[in-house]
Amino acid sequence: MTLLGRLLSNRRAGETHMAWTRPNLQGPELLTLTSRQFDDGGAMSPEHCAKHIGGADRSPHLAWTPPPAGTAQLLLVVEDIDVPMAKPAVHCLALIDPSSGQLDPGALHARQPAAGVQPLRSTIGRGYHGPGPIKGHGPHSYVFQLFALSAPVDSTLGTTPVDRARPRTLLPAITAPVLARGRLTGTFER
Repeated sequence: MTLLGRLLSNRRAGETHMAWTRPNLQGPELLTLTSRQFDDGGAMSPEHCAKHIGGADRSPHLAWTPPPAGTAQLLLVVEDIDVPMAKPAVHCLALIDPSSGQLDPGALHARQPAAGVQPLRSTIGRGYHGPGPIKGHGPHSYVFQLFALSAPVDSTLGTTPVDRARPRTLLPAITAPVLARGRLTGTFER
């Protein structure tokens, strides 16, 4: 597997197609997003990594500054921007009640999320899926992005319920103005 990682070492999705750069997810204010488990740009603990590499797939603690008045819902998007694909892989997509100012470790679990958290479908599945990069591919950046939306995400997108929509359908369909946004990057390498 290390050979495959080396062969793909120059292939990375990059920031161009991540949620942060989407025109419909731009916002005038910034939120400060932090974690007790890692600093911005710091290494993530194996506890927060994928089970297939020995991790626990446990989402890290996240905290943020209060969103602006008028925030109806928070949208959390976690993307691996170094995956060797054309676009970043979405490791978690969730809707969060704006009255909560933080998420405890494990709050993004698919079957037992914290109160006020609605895990949605990601590239990998529902709920949080931790880092599990190809061995030898080099460091991967996992960007946690939080968006304060002025209106809740509609209960359906056309005929697809929100909780069943794929990220490539859901993210471009968000039309509520973004009041503020913040990001935090964790890294992991095998």
